[in-house]
Amino acid sequence: MAMALNVHSSPGVYALLLGAGVSIASGVKTGWGIVQDVVGKVAAVRDPGNPDARAKAMADPEKWWEANTSEPLGYSALLAAAAPLPASRQAMLAEYFEPAEGEEDSKGPTAAHRAIAQLVKRGSIRVILTTNFDRLTERALQEVGISPQVVSRPDQIKGLKPLAHSQVTVIKLHGDYADLEQRNTVDELETYPEELQGVLERVLDEYGLIVCGWSADWDKALVRAVEGTRSRRYPLFWAQYGRFSDAARALTALHDAVVIDGKNADELFTDLVSRVEALDRLTTAPITRDVAVVQLKRALPDPLRRIELFDLVDQAVSQIIDRSTPEDKPVLASSAPGPGTFESNALGYRADSDTLLHLLASGVFHDDGAHDHVWRRAVERLVRLRDTMPGSYHEPLEKLRHLPALLAIWTIGVACVLSGREELLARTLTRPEWADPRSGHSRQRPTWYLNPIWILDTEWLHGMHRADNGTKFLYPQSNWIRQTLREPFRLIEPGDTAYHEAFARFEFLTSMIAMDTDSELLAYPWPGEFLLDSTWGYNGEGLSAAIAAELTETWPLLAAGAFGGDLTRAQQALTKLTNWKATNRRL
Repeated sequence: MAMALNVHSSPGVYALLLGAGVSIASGVKTGWGIVQDVVGKVAAVRDPGNPDARAKAMADPEKWWEANTSEPLGYSALLAAAAPLPASRQAMLAEYFEPAEGEEDSKGPTAAHRAIAQLVKRGSIRVILTTNFDRLTERALQEVGISPQVVSRPDQIKGLKPLAHSQVTVIKLHGDYADLEQRNTVDELETYPEELQGVLERVLDEYGLIVCGWSADWDKALVRAVEGTRSRRYPLFWAQYGRFSDAARALTALHDAVVIDGKNADELFTDLVSRVEALDRLTTAPITRDVAVVQLKRALPDPLRRIELFDLVDQAVSQIIDRSTPEDKPVLASSAPGPGTFESNALGYRADSDTLLHLLASGVFHDDGAHDHVWRRAVERLVRLRDTMPGSYHEPLEKLRHLPALLAIWTIGVACVLSGREELLARTLTRPEWADPRSGHSRQRPTWYLNPIWILDTEWLHGMHRADNGTKFLYPQSNWIRQTLREPFRLIEPGDTAYHEAFARFEFLTSMIAMDTDSELLAYPWPGEFLLDSTWGYNGEGLSAAIAAELTETWPLLAAGAFGGDLTRAQQALTKLTNWKATNRRL
């Protein structure tokens, strides 16, 4: 927590010091892992007639080394003995850093490397010190479009761009794998070249430091450099996973470091990204609804601003999700369940969704289809609010968690009708599929699980929404949604009559798609005011007759895949809906 607060409040002030432990998850061995492997190979070569020689040596490398050599075992000593020249050392190390043939997906950037890249992208980290000579950090940065300034040899330092002017500088203290100047042996790790020492001391003096994956056992020059740093303008954070070496313990004590114990590199950096982003949401005032709509309209026709548009909609969805926790929207009433908590939650979901609904109404209406995936993604993310179930709940409150998804899909649908883009409506009503996690039911289409009567409990809705004279609405879900969605469409369709007609047509088309099933149980429309005779019509007039006349092979919904593209199925669905109305007649 302290590390996240410091990194967030001081972007660019902290440098990273990464050791071999950061690359473990990639399949790249630590120094000790390479020691074990090389000792095993040396043992096998020395005793070729013994098939168990390698395994025994790897089981206890120190014991084998002591019995067969005169020097103490260590990563540096082993490399100096096994490969005394730089070229032979590079060749020997190749297998530890490059994927084997046919295993190109191995030894790639880890979750830690990718999280670090995200921290760099957002400006939190600008300097990375590393004892590793793999290129995993650089590859992760390149994946997010960042070309790092890399220093791996002393002769590169003279032309170094000032650290503050570079988006990120990666300083490879022990060199780069591809070069022949890695520092591995005791002699090489005892001191750094003067140019490198100067840059290192500057970083340690001017920046805060986050250490991860570094044991401090072998890198004597680096240990001395950290020891000699006295200013400590910013705290030192040291992440430790597993054995805490004496050298590391001494350094953390010397600088009164904050030790983060028990987290590996992947956990540390992904958690840091998550916490910093959470702080962003707390400290960044969200743009107003009207400003968001203006930005969306400007971004819509500009292909270069597609990411800006995506972010606008995605952030609006994230705000809804962040406010949909059991603490904000209780799923278990504190006393006997009643319409009070239901009304509070329903109105809360509507208020939280306001910016998104305005973005969807304007976006879908003015879009030419280039951004359809953005509108549909909004629904998909909101549907997942019910992917997990709370331990205890009142069912009407729990089901209400799908209200933002229902309002979003309804807004998209009405906007499609108003703009003549009903092919998008068809696609939106068939994906994403969802299954109630409480049961073993198969996954169903939105026309089933987002049916308003399943989400808005009729009796509790009557308690919060009645006519001006106090009477109950025949279709309370339909009436409440029509009224609550009117505002997002004011600028698109100022006329109430045209809005009501588009609203009713959406209900009708949605109910037709809902009836397109072989299951009698699942063949259930979205009961709404479109079923009233004044809208449905009679004697060959009205909405029903108009849609029946449209049913041809070129109907846009068929072209978009609704009813399997089969005209006969569409006609059968209309017949089923007509029969349902006849047997469930209200007025």
